[in-house]
Amino acid sequence: MPDRRATGGASRYLRSGDTPLNLAGRVLRSRWRAFADRFNRDFMRRTLRIGVSARIYHPEAGATGLRSKNLQYLEESIAQWVMSRDVLVFMVPTVNTNGLLHPSNITLRHYARHLDGLVLQGGADVSPMTYSESPTRPEWSGDRARDVYELELLHEFVEAGKPVLGICRGCQLINVAFGGTLYQDVATNIPGAQPHVHDIYDAHRHDIVFPNGSSLKKIFPKRERAVVNSIHHQAVKDLGRDIHVEAMSDPDGVVEAIRYQRAPFVMGLQWHPEFHRAGGGELLDCTPVLDEFLRAARETRL
Repeated sequence: MPDRRATGGASRYLRSGDTPLNLAGRVLRSRWRAFADRFNRDFMRRTLRIGVSARIYHPEAGATGLRSKNLQYLEESIAQWVMSRDVLVFMVPTVNTNGLLHPSNITLRHYARHLDGLVLQGGADVSPMTYSESPTRPEWSGDRARDVYELELLHEFVEAGKPVLGICRGCQLINVAFGGTLYQDVATNIPGAQPHVHDIYDAHRHDIVFPNGSSLKKIFPKRERAVVNSIHHQAVKDLGRDIHVEAMSDPDGVVEAIRYQRAPFVMGLQWHPEFHRAGGGELLDCTPVLDEFLRAARETRL
């Protein structure tokens, strides 16, 4: 075996003039780079987890069997639209810490803490009682119980710094959550408005325009106007605090998209992007909006 003392006692792979401090510094930098590379790979590989608020079925008097129970469900198209970007979707149920049969300490704050973003799906009217009005017709009384649940859910995600995307009813709820009001019925409350709801449901459509300064105009820089579906008879009336208009129907000027300015990403779309085909067709491809939402969700992990 060669005697290292014959070469002065230093290993040949060491740099001339190396000291133990220099060598330790290089070792630490090398280990830090390896750790950072591994962290970045794991961080980018981790699948996003997106919560979707529940639709609620309230049993009618005299119902039997399953229809006699409160049901919470997820509309298939909204789940598939979000999952189209390879993320996991979780329906967020209502919680009841005072439940008699199955009490639990789980709250909506736990969901906001462990999920990366929230989608408020469409459904029943927002109750006028939620924005301190009385329904002008019985059929416009909305779903007050769902309002209470979704308002708490929305505020928990906003407080946690997580992004929120509201669809149709979800757009209206975001406005109400920050002190805004709604038209209880577009046809009745806005003279000269074009139809915003029709028996043909998701096949009904109209034009929208993006005002200057809106983030949607930046997301769709080459679109002066677009066509979207229209399945709503309520609409944003008085804007809530720090709410900015992102899109309006043309030519009647009904608000069709909003954004809350005091959070990284809290946006509401009055139309249903999950019914628009990706990659073409007459209706606006809203995949860029979904990508912007998911990008904000990814950034909250930093």
